[in-house]
Amino acid sequence: MSSVIRRATPVRRALALTLRLRGNTEGSAENGRFRPGAAADAGPLRAAGRSYCSRRSPTEGLLFRQLFELESSTYTYLLADTETKEAILIDPVLETIDRDLKLVHELGLNLKVAVNTHCHADHITSTGLMKRRLVGLRSAISKFSGASADILLSEGDKISFGKHYLTVRETPGHTDGCVALVSGDQSLAFTGDALLIRGCGRTDFQQGCSEKLYKSVHQKIFTLPDQCLVYPAHDYLGRTVSTVGEERRFNPRLTKSLDEFVKIMNNLNLPKPKKIETSVPANLICGVHDV
Repeated sequence: MSSVIRRATPVRRALALTLRLRGNTEGSAENGRFRPGAAADAGPLRAAGRSYCSRRSPTEGLLFRQLFELESSTYTYLLADTETKEAILIDPVLETIDRDLKLVHELGLNLKVAVNTHCHADHITSTGLMKRRLVGLRSAISKFSGASADILLSEGDKISFGKHYLTVRETPGHTDGCVALVSGDQSLAFTGDALLIRGCGRTDFQQGCSEKLYKSVHQKIFTLPDQCLVYPAHDYLGRTVSTVGEERRFNPRLTKSLDEFVKIMNNLNLPKPKKIETSVPANLICGVHDV
C-alpha cells in the first residue's frame, strides 16, 4: 500500500498539558457531550485559545504533532519519518487546512496520505480540498464507510511513511467504517471516535450499534499493551492523551458489562450534531461538497 481545550481548570494548567507527552489522568468524568445523565442544558466544555501543540514521540525517528480544531474539538495528527520526510495526516478539518499545510511546508514534509478514522458527522474533512493543493496526496478511509477515497482501508492494512507505518484495526460501532490506527511498535493508537478519553463515541445514528462498539474496543484496542498511548479524535475537557491501561481501568462506560454498556448508550438522549446534515454528505465525497 502507498507510503504515507470553553473552560479547563485552570486554563494555565491546561495549556501546560500540551507540552507533556502523557495527558492528565485525574478523575473519571466523561466529556460533556457524551456523559450519561448530563443536564439537558449542559454543553461541552471547550478548549480556550491553543490551536495546535507539539509532542515528542516515543518512537525513534518519528516526528509527531497533535493539532486541535476549536469548534468541533477535533484532534488532527501529523506523523512523519524524520529521515525521509514522508508524512501522513489523520482526521484533518476543513477550517484548519491552511494551518495544517503551513506546518507541513515549514517542516519540509512530503505529505503522502490524509486518512480519516471514519465518516465524521460534526465537521467536514479537508482531505478533498487538500488533494487539490498538494500534488500526489492520496485520501484514505475504511471501505465500510461508504465514502469515496483513493485508498479504501481494511483490517490489517498498513499505511506506510518512510520506515514507519500504522496498522488498521476495524472498530465498528460508532459507525460501520470506524478504524483505529496503531503504530508498528504498538506505542501509539489513534482511536477515532470509538474510544475517547474516559468515554466513547455515541451509537444512535450512522449505523451505530452499542454491542459492536463494546466488542470493537475490547477486542481491538484493549488488547494493546497497557502503556500504549491513546489519541482520540476528540476531547471536550482539555485532555490530550490517555493509555490503554488507564481506559481499561477507569473508563466509566467500557469497564461495565456489555448489558450495562448497552443500557447506558441507549439512554444518553443526546441532540444530533449541529452539522450532521452538511458534514456527512460532504464527507462521503472526500469533503469537497459545495467547497
